Amino acid sequence: MLGVVQGVTEFLPVSSTAHLLLAERLLGHSDPGGVFTVTIQLGSILAVMWAYRGKLAMLLRGILSDLDSRRFAVAITLATIPALIAGALLSSWVKRVLYASPRVFAVAFILGGIVMIIVERVRPVPTVLDAERTSWPRAFAIGVCQTLALIPGVSRSGATIVGGMMAGLDRPAAAEFSFFLAMPTMTAAFAHDLIGMRHALSPALGLEITVGLVMAFVSSLLVIRPFLFFVRRSGFAPFAWYRIAVGGAILAAVAAGWMQA
Repeated sequence: MLGVVQGVTEFLPVSSTAHLLLAERLLGHSDPGGVFTVTIQLGSILAVMWAYRGKLAMLLRGILSDLDSRRFAVAITLATIPALIAGALLSSWVKRVLYASPRVFAVAFILGGIVMIIVERVRPVPTVLDAERTSWPRAFAIGVCQTLALIPGVSRSGATIVGGMMAGLDRPAAAEFSFFLAMPTMTAAFAHDLIGMRHALSPALGLEITVGLVMAFVSSLLVIRPFLFFVRRSGFAPFAWYRIAVGGAILAAVAAGWMQA
């Protein structure tokens, strides 16, 4: 179940981290050191790489010979840098303080939903219709937006998609750029967390992690293409209203004493 939660929410603009932390609370799942939570993210990383294996292979082959491929690779690199710096400086504090507070999730859910609604209405006319045509300044600006995803409830994909739309990308291009940006960003975060908690790994966790990872891979793979099709037709407003509703429900649960703040 937790693997499915991770996989379904990772690439939607609804915050997989907050959903996973809330699901663990509801299911009574104990995850000392965050070993399970960290390792099953690999399933989502592999899923997006598999979904875009054709474009990814073409990009890697063309880096040495094709100018457009090199430009796109540099754009993704530039967009990754802000998150790497912010993660190195702040991730320990964020996990220690913010991950333990559902109230933080709720506020981030609501504010993120409001921002998405506003951006859908006031965003500039799109001038970039292909993710691979994203300029370097636009890519870096999207990367700066991605740093907000350190806060549980903000959503990495939501922050980068909204940032992309404000930078002049149309919805599908912003979503695709977000998917490509997820590959190095999530891989770096996974490697960093795995090194930090390597001593907590044990053979007893092997089966649990394997099941969660496989389910995260399968569910992520099933979500990516339908998500792109959906946003082409309906935009991001439904996800925004979902975020606001969930955030309100969490605040109500905390106020009623059903959930510890």
